[in-house]
Amino acid sequence: MTQQDTERNHRDAVPPSAAPAAPRIAHLTRSTDESTVEVELDLDGSGDSRISTGVRFYDHMLASLAKHSLIDLHIEATGDVDVDAHHTVEDVAIVLGDAFREAVGDKRGISRFGDATVPLDEALVQAVVDVAGRPYFVHEGEPEGQAYALIGGNFAGSLTRHVLETFAQHAGIALHVRVLSGRDPHHLVEAQFKAVARALRAAVALDPRVKGIPSAKGSL
Repeated sequence: MTQQDTERNHRDAVPPSAAPAAPRIAHLTRSTDESTVEVELDLDGSGDSRISTGVRFYDHMLASLAKHSLIDLHIEATGDVDVDAHHTVEDVAIVLGDAFREAVGDKRGISRFGDATVPLDEALVQAVVDVAGRPYFVHEGEPEGQAYALIGGNFAGSLTRHVLETFAQHAGIALHVRVLSGRDPHHLVEAQFKAVARALRAAVALDPRVKGIPSAKGSL
């Protein structure tokens, strides 16, 4: 294979990025008797984050999501975390999903699909995304007992699945997450967030070769 062939193959495998026709941003607020959540995001950011939910491990995971998806993400949430972290964690996922769906708009020009496999020491996770407007969620492979792990003091392992499923439903995406290996509860959660981040990064990337909506039907 000549150098020219190699360069051509690389060009075909990695499409050049395109500038969005309009800013792909969203700013949403949601208030209930249990929490108040404000989310700002920019799909065409650099991974900047400013996050405060009252659940510090969750803050860490959301910061990782922003960093590795290159989505700028600012979240301010207050809630009844003195009772349980569940309400605030869930409500943040709801608003985050709604904001993502608003920012991605009609999906014109996006790659649509994303697939990433991410390690964190002994943990290995695959995430696959289809930004098609049809919510679906598959989650499998967590070791027995992971759901009952308490991480960072007030983040239950069971919340990982709940967060990802809630986000997928409100974002309007099909999301498959498979834990391929792992043992440490922290690593298992973080690898999942990072894999989802990388898959989202690929899926929402703008490809100048995509003309209009990335569907044979002409709409998503």
